[in-house]
Amino acid sequence: MARKRIRESEEAVIDMTPMLDIVFIMLIFFIVTTSFVKEAGIEVNKPKAANQSTQKNANIFVAIKDNGEIWLDKGRVDIERVGARIEKLLAEQPTDVVIIQADKDAKHGVVVKVMDAIKEAGIDRISIAAAKG
Repeated sequence: MARKRIRESEEAVIDMTPMLDIVFIMLIFFIVTTSFVKEAGIEVNKPKAANQSTQKNANIFVAIKDNGEIWLDKGRVDIERVGARIEKLLAEQPTDVVIIQADKDAKHGVVVKVMDAIKEAGIDRISIAAAKG
């Protein structure tokens, strides 16, 4: 009878490769499914509001500076191009809410023109950002 000897130096080893494969697959899944927010690209001095609510599913922001400049997706946009840029962003990532971050000294007419352009692009829900006050 041949006897098999078990060496003391040999230990049971767990193969970690399948677990690492699963972790990497999950990482790729979460990266792909994460929604990215399209920030306006500038900071504005927002007016204060006593009552405000947060929009959780908004991912498009339009900023309007006090001098009338309009910023969208970290770039300056002319008033005539706001609708086209919103449509492009909607094609990349659909949403039903756009948030306007207007400076408290921004002209009312510019804000209304931007709101009209957003409505023409197909968004019915528009929120105006305000600071807590």
